[in-house]
Formats: sequence, C-alpha cells, structure tokens
Amino acid sequence: MEGLFALSSFILVSILISIDATSAAWLQAHSTFYGGSDASGTMGKFSFHMFPFHGTLIYRFFSGAEKFISCYWVSGGACGYGNLYTDGYGTNTAALSTALFNDGKSCGGCYQIVCDATKVPQWCRRGTSITITATNFCPPNLALPSDNGGWCNPPRPHFDMAQPAFESIAIYQAGIVPILYRKVGCKRNGGIRLTMNGRDYFELVLISNVGGAGDISSVWIKGSKMSNWETMSRNWGANWQSLSYLNGQSLSFRIQTTNGKTLTALNALPSNWMFGQSFKTNVQF
Repeated sequence: MEGLFALSSFILVSILISIDATSAAWLQAHSTFYGGSDASGTMGKFSFHMFPFHGTLIYRFFSGAEKFISCYWVSGGACGYGNLYTDGYGTNTAALSTALFNDGKSCGGCYQIVCDATKVPQWCRRGTSITITATNFCPPNLALPSDNGGWCNPPRPHFDMAQPAFESIAIYQAGIVPILYRKVGCKRNGGIRLTMNGRDYFELVLISNVGGAGDISSVWIKGSKMSNWETMSRNWGANWQSLSYLNGQSLSFRIQTTNGKTLTALNALPSNWMFGQSFKTNVQF
C-alpha cells in the first residue's frame, strides 16, 4: 500500500511539472496554517493563534503594528498589503520563514505547493496542488526546537499558509505536513496597484497585484516636473520610498521584477493625488 501511495504522489508531481517546464525545480519544506477558517487573521491584525498538531497544541504569536516580544510585525502583515482581497491576493497566501522571506524581497512572489503524500499519505489530499502568494513573514521561535514547534527557525524553509489554502492540500487535523514547492509565475486580475502613503519628502508607495514573477527587485519614480528617473529604495516588504518633494506632480513608475522584466506606468498617479489614496494602473506583467 505504501508503494501505491508513493507511485500516486510521483505521478502527481510528474503531471504538475509537465504543465510548466519553465518553472523552478521542486524543493522540500513543511507547511502549517494560521488565520482562521476565513483567513481573516492573515490580514495583518494582532492575534493569539493556536492549532492542533497531532493532538498537541502549538502556540504562536502574531503581532500588529509594532514590536512584540522578539517578533516584528506591522499593520497589513510584514509585506504591508493589508486587506488581501482588495490587493488581489485573497486567501491563497502564506507567511514565509526567514530562509524564504529574504527580508521582504520575496513579497508578492508565487509558489506552487503539493502535500508530500510519500511521507504522510494519511494527511494529504492527493491529486491537489495550490499556488500561493507570499504576503507575510513567519518569525522564528528560537525557544523551541526547529523540529518541534520552531517550524520557522532558520535555516528551515517553511510556509505558514492561510488556513483555507492549507486545507485545500491537507487535512486540518494534521497541523503540519511535509510539502514540495517551487517558484512559479503569478497571474493577476487587472493592473498593478499603487498606494501612496507617507508624508511630504517621504513618499512611501505600496506596490501590489503584481503579475509575472510577482516579487519586485527595483523601482523608479518620475514626477512630471522631473527630468530624470529617480531610483526608489525598499523601505520594508512591498513598500518603496522616495525622499523627494513630489506634491502637485503626476507620477510615473518603472517597475522591475526579479526575473529581469521591466514595465513603465506613465502618469499612473494624477497631479492631485493625496496620501492614503490607491490607484490601479493599466499595466501588468
């Protein structure tokens, strides 16, 4: 019977690989879940979270707007997306461990995930896979062993998935399962979204709903009164900053993703933009 499960899993992975031969190789990791059955707890709020792990309760903290014990989290999660529905991500999301999160550089990237039925056939939903977006950070818990509660401790690759996403590939009661994952392209509806935060001389732009590679490597900004493009710097997560005075100017953006592709959104923000406003562009990878 174990051989049959192994063969089934091998066939499943082989089929998935054949769908997109240009995607990255399959790698091993583990996955847990958080956020509740409706994934409301993945939207960047503070919550006290527990889930059953084979009969044992594992406790984990997720903070909100500032430092909490040894973990830092911010409003909207560690990528800053906030409401994952309005930003185009829904419930197919995950918080990544330190080894995968890469100090926020992985925000917006997409990963295809399969429960590894060769190891835990009783917990996997065989024949299923899911593509998730990296929208948050799963902090390490160095007080616990990496194989017993400290699931996100370095150097472990780990996905703490939104509960609905986890339950699409595994049984809830498992709590944690071994998985196979690989980086894949992102498919988004509509254009890239730009949200302007900050203040004068400190424009903080949240860039979301990015297709293609999904994760951003470089951003440039150009006001209508500027002659040259200005390089923006990553402040945190998916938030990029400019220290110029840009009030009263229509703003154009040039965005490069980690696969080297670049696109330009000309006059994406009108000259009367205000802090706190969000704009959807007409460009997409």
